[in-house]
Amino acid sequence: MGSLEVRWIQGFTNSTVHFVDNDTVCYTCGNHICFLNLETKSKSLLQGPGRGIGAFTARGTSGIFAFSEQRLSPSIFVHVFPELHMRNELRGTAQLDYTSLALSDCGPYLGCCSSLPDHTITVWNWETAEPICTQPQAGKDVISLVFNPMNWLQLCALGTASITVWNIEKSASLHVLKPGVVQLPTSDGSLAERSVPTSYTVKTPHFGQNIPLSTISRLKGNKAENIVTKLISGARLTPTAICWTATSDLFVGCAEGYLFLVNTENLSVSVLFNPTNPDVASELTDLRQCSFQDLTLNKNGVIAVGKDGTVHCIQIKGTQIDITQTWQIEETAMTAIYSPNYETLLLSSETGQIYVLNSARNVCVSVKDSGELQLWTVDGVCLGSLTLQAEVTSVACCPIAQYAAVGTTSGNILFVDLNREQEPRLVHQVQLYHSPVDYLVFDQEGHYLLTGASDSHIYVIDAKPSKRFSIIGYTVVPGPILSLSTQCLREDEQALTCVDRHGCLSPHVLKVSSYEVPRPLESCVLGVSKIFAYCHRKKTLQQFQFPQDTHGPSSPQVLQPELEVKGHPLGPASLALSPHQLWLASVGQDGLLCIRETASMDRYMELQCHPCGLSGVRSVTFSADGLTLLTTGCKDGSLVCTNLRIKENPVLVDLPAWRQESCLGSEKPKESEVSSGAETVDVSEQDESSNILLSAPPSHPTWLEGRRQAVMEEENEKYSEKKENLRKSMRELRGTIQEMLSENETLPANERLGQKEFNLDLEDQKHQVAVVEQEVTRVRKEIEWEILEKCYLRDVLKRVCWDSMKVKGRAIKAFHSEQEVKNYPLKERTEKEVKELRKVENIRKIEMAACTKSSNTTILKEDEQREENNTAEKAAASGSFSAQFGYSNPYIYDQFSLKTTEQRINQIVLLQDVIYGIKMAFNAEFEGLHRQKVQELNRVRERNKLISAILLELDIQQQLWEPGLSVSEWPERLLTVDDTEIKSEKCLSPEQRKEEERKKLEEQRRSAAKEDDCRDRALDNMMDGALEVKKEDILRLWTEEDKKVYKQYEKKTNDLSERKEKYKKLMETEMKRLQGTTRDATKKFDETLTKLFEKKIKFEMAVYQGKLQIAQLVCSVLLEEEMRNRELELMLKLEKLLAHKDELEEEVKLREEDVELFHETYDTVVAEDKILDKEFRKEFCDVPGQIVDHLYKLFKRRPRVQKLRTQTDNNPNPFRDQRLCGSQAPDALGKMLKAMEELDAPEHKPEGLNPSIWERFCLVRRTKTESEQKVKVKALALAEMQAFLQKRRDENEAAEQEIKNLSDERERVHKAKNQSLIDIMVQVVLKQGQVSTADVTADDSDFILLHRSVVEELNKTIRMLGEQKIASMVECKDFRKGTMQLEWEHKVIRAQIEDLNTKARDIQTLRLSEEQRDYLNETDREGLASKQVSNLAKTIDYQEMTHQYNVQKRMKEIEHLNKQAAKKAQKNTILEQQHPEMQVTVAERRQIHDSADSEESLASTSEDSFRVIAQQRKLKDLARGQVEDLVFLESELERLRMRSFPALDQLKHN
Repeated sequence: MGSLEVRWIQGFTNSTVHFVDNDTVCYTCGNHICFLNLETKSKSLLQGPGRGIGAFTARGTSGIFAFSEQRLSPSIFVHVFPELHMRNELRGTAQLDYTSLALSDCGPYLGCCSSLPDHTITVWNWETAEPICTQPQAGKDVISLVFNPMNWLQLCALGTASITVWNIEKSASLHVLKPGVVQLPTSDGSLAERSVPTSYTVKTPHFGQNIPLSTISRLKGNKAENIVTKLISGARLTPTAICWTATSDLFVGCAEGYLFLVNTENLSVSVLFNPTNPDVASELTDLRQCSFQDLTLNKNGVIAVGKDGTVHCIQIKGTQIDITQTWQIEETAMTAIYSPNYETLLLSSETGQIYVLNSARNVCVSVKDSGELQLWTVDGVCLGSLTLQAEVTSVACCPIAQYAAVGTTSGNILFVDLNREQEPRLVHQVQLYHSPVDYLVFDQEGHYLLTGASDSHIYVIDAKPSKRFSIIGYTVVPGPILSLSTQCLREDEQALTCVDRHGCLSPHVLKVSSYEVPRPLESCVLGVSKIFAYCHRKKTLQQFQFPQDTHGPSSPQVLQPELEVKGHPLGPASLALSPHQLWLASVGQDGLLCIRETASMDRYMELQCHPCGLSGVRSVTFSADGLTLLTTGCKDGSLVCTNLRIKENPVLVDLPAWRQESCLGSEKPKESEVSSGAETVDVSEQDESSNILLSAPPSHPTWLEGRRQAVMEEENEKYSEKKENLRKSMRELRGTIQEMLSENETLPANERLGQKEFNLDLEDQKHQVAVVEQEVTRVRKEIEWEILEKCYLRDVLKRVCWDSMKVKGRAIKAFHSEQEVKNYPLKERTEKEVKELRKVENIRKIEMAACTKSSNTTILKEDEQREENNTAEKAAASGSFSAQFGYSNPYIYDQFSLKTTEQRINQIVLLQDVIYGIKMAFNAEFEGLHRQKVQELNRVRERNKLISAILLELDIQQQLWEPGLSVSEWPERLLTVDDTEIKSEKCLSPEQRKEEERKKLEEQRRSAAKEDDCRDRALDNMMDGALEVKKEDILRLWTEEDKKVYKQYEKKTNDLSERKEKYKKLMETEMKRLQGTTRDATKKFDETLTKLFEKKIKFEMAVYQGKLQIAQLVCSVLLEEEMRNRELELMLKLEKLLAHKDELEEEVKLREEDVELFHETYDTVVAEDKILDKEFRKEFCDVPGQIVDHLYKLFKRRPRVQKLRTQTDNNPNPFRDQRLCGSQAPDALGKMLKAMEELDAPEHKPEGLNPSIWERFCLVRRTKTESEQKVKVKALALAEMQAFLQKRRDENEAAEQEIKNLSDERERVHKAKNQSLIDIMVQVVLKQGQVSTADVTADDSDFILLHRSVVEELNKTIRMLGEQKIASMVECKDFRKGTMQLEWEHKVIRAQIEDLNTKARDIQTLRLSEEQRDYLNETDREGLASKQVSNLAKTIDYQEMTHQYNVQKRMKEIEHLNKQAAKKAQKNTILEQQHPEMQVTVAERRQIHDSADSEESLASTSEDSFRVIAQQRKLKDLARGQVEDLVFLESELERLRMRSFPALDQLKHN
């Protein structure tokens, strides 16, 4: 039928991307592995063998990649690129899947970690498809495996919350994995100490139990240990990224933003960066929000990938870190990896985006005169362009961010973002001049941009995109600007921030120095303490020394060139200084580019880079590293590029594209997302072009004009008070207009003005009303929701805290005091609690029935009588007063019979029932008293009514005492809210408002009617204001009968008054009786409440005693459970350790046998090597001995195998100096044999040696070399096996010690457990006056209970005796102190006596001169002094006279000597004239004398030789005589010596 094949595939399954060579990356896509060439963009595929691809890894140095399949019992497939052939299939023990794969850079080794259920870490040799070592249950949370690039015997496993370093220990062909767990820092960054085993010491029950943390967790075994470790150590940091260093250490990044270093030797941790540290440097603030996703090592430091899409290059020196470079990408990168040659950095995200940062790629920028900006590669390929629509005069590139500043003829400065090479964009524009911008210069650190034009204004711009290219200020220089140069000095950075209101740099801060030079200069650059300039008149380059003292512009200083060298023949020329101040470049119209060292300008290099016929070179600039230059010709043009540090690119890319309609003066553009590419941006000048485009509109204001506008706004704010006055006047005017409107309404229709004439804004009024209504609706809804929320919360609280209570909490207060008694709030018992109580009671009934059957009835009766007689003792023994109150449970255990845990748990349930019964009993009494108070309040209320009626009849104003129930006594009132409790204003409905207004109007009418009473006014008019008639007027009209009737009336009136007085006294007596009754009743109630309070105290004592018993029982139960769990745990650990120890012993035996066998093999190889050395001479027995000796020296000679080294300065690989360990070291034998080929060459053959013998010698030497290498390999293997054996022995000893410790711990816990069951804590209630001892046991026969008075008397006696003893001790101390003081004073006096005696003795022995004696004996000291002064004056006069005489004498002698010197000079002149003749005479006489001396010398020589011969003969005769004397003396000495010893034969005879 046909076949199917994959045509193409797109996608990205996960973020795992690897290099398979320097230019190709691979990643998984579905069931395929895609290979993408980053240079050609070509793609190839490899289809997986199964249903999917699981874990995946690759090694770019060898082109090996491996992946696992997704199925049951998956395999691992190892392939090679680019052939895509399968090298091997690894069939492991994984059942479901593999979580991680890792390939080693040091050999054919692969590490893998399987998932559920075994979590096994395995190391394979993928060439032989054999597992080297494996460790089950070791990768439970492992998400990544990484081999140490420097040592394949180390493997790091990164888990979700742990880091483990696995060391592979080997012995011959045996490999073992040994873990090393890294103790991560805590969440606050502090370093955690090594975990110490938890102490399980158990205290005696009499002093309280020590409950470990594992008891609280209620866990057993490893879970308990884990929870204890977490509780002790707290939360730890979460590692998310790791990378190996060149020193085999680990850099670890955390999700919390921490970065620390792990020493893999001792597993110590040192924190490099703590984001919570307030002392973090300002340049590291970007790392505070960084959550590390991945780390990778490069030559300059560590590449750190953050969660926010930032990529930092961090330089680490010791514990100090610094950010050297920063990139910003659009997506969050998950992985970062370098190519094998460490030239390309690849970043990948979860969304399938792959970012490539090629540090070797260079890009340069050029701008045409017409305004077209272009980006070029070094190969001449155009990457992108941008039309600026303006004529360009200058360009400069920022050294810290990827953007270019372009100056135009219209005075604008354009800022172009160059991060996206294919799409450069204009991000900002500012107009500074109305003339062309001639100069744009960045300072060396990229902080500032300086501009210059023909108007002599120099502007300073903040060059950082994060500052929105804000203009700092300007300054004005005298005359036109011919050259502009900068030199960064950190001490002058703050000077640029001080400007005046108009933006001009302050002259008080800006240090301006003016200098004069002998001849005009065309160009100059500023170096460190030096100025380099070009003089066109002299055609020379000049160097000026920058003076130390600066002068202001008013006093210019003349500078003289300290060095002057030949320049360009055709000028004028321009200069450029390299960033590192080491190179000086000069270009001119001759087209030559000259490079000079600033230290020695005499030597230079030159290159004809532009033709002189086309006006030569226009400009020159350096790259950041000082190794690349850019020159532009006046008519031909050229480009140069550089690698610069990118730091401000993220903010630059965030800036929106500049539009003409944007505000030109805006300094805070809206941020946007930043994306960064390669770190290559450089400066380029103009290219040739004749296109003329439109310039910027001249109507745009310059920055200076905008600054002046800001000053005007500031002045407006300054005069805000005047403006406020104006506004006030306007408000008054508006009030006047409103009055006019109201007046207009009252006018007739013909005189009334129209509403439009007042010009009111009705639409705005409607809008404001709508806004207010909308806000009112919103606030009303919020209030309604808040009310609903509070109502729901009230219902919940009422249901939980009020409705569920069987007995509500309330209190009773006294009438005449602050005393208060509360009841016990109780909830209804649950069904579970009731069932548990019934169960325990049934158990106790059965136990008590069993005890009753086994007991004697008579003994039981006697016990009952004894219990009735000793009720107090029973209460003391039971540990509570509940039995005295009659609220004890009959089923409660005796405290001395609580032996088992079940009994203690049952006792807890019974004690809880007793406490509940006590509280219920008290509550019953409390309710009765509460009802009594309510009744008493009703009676008091009735009495107060009667008293009120009496007071009304007696017309007495008196405040009555009205007691009531408070909120605590009547808590139901809390559930209802009265109107009086609402403090805020009540919100009324419209109907209620109308009703309130109506009531107010009625009240006002009523008050007005009262004020104007017509009846009273009429009465005053009729009766002249008098309503009563005087008594005199009435008596004047009465008759006698009327008077008699009046007298009778007065008598009756007096009788009535007396009866009223008696009735009043009766009412007062009744009122006092009622008040006394109320007072007596309330006092009686207060006494009853006091009794209830005292009873409450006793009930509280019983309740707390029961709770104390429950707490002690709970502690004992928990402690027993913990000890039981601990004992079981120790038994399990002991069993595991015993099994592990057996395995170790078996392993040690096997390894000892292997070492013995291998040692025999090693001895055999060494013996064979020695035999080869011994058989050498026998091998060449046919060769002469001299040649054999020479051959033996050559036989012992070995070549030096030199290591291949690369240029470390240019190699970006941080692991370039790899050390390969173990069996993965290079083939030493092959290298040695290859080096031996040079020694086997015929030129090393000794002269006269037969070539056949030389060949045989070379074969023997090669055999010897191979034998030596074999011995070395065997020795290394033997040492490795012995080290492995020693480690196993150490582990065996450690296991034995741990088993011993566990056995001791288990025995101790077992004893403590048994002791806790036997040693029971009993609670005893003691009365006042009784004393409790420290250790109370069941056997109290040795203890005596004494009355308190006896003890107090004894204590009183003890205190009295103690005070007496203290007084006597103080007295003794004071006496001893006085004695010591007297002894000390005695010693001081004796020492003074000795000193005085010594001084007297010295004075007596002192030798004095006669003058000193006279001086001491003299009494008139002043006369003596005056006498000495007069003598000294006479002596001085005599010495002056003598001095004058000597001076005159010396002058005479000098004159005499001068005369003699003149005579001598005359004589010398005569002698000099005679000297030649005398020389001739002396020469003749010397010749005659020499001839005579030769004859005499011959005679004297013969006499001397004869004399020497005679003397030698005499000496010989003397020596011969002395020898004969010596021989004689020796014989005589021997004879005398023999005489001094007895003869042996004489001893025999005797």
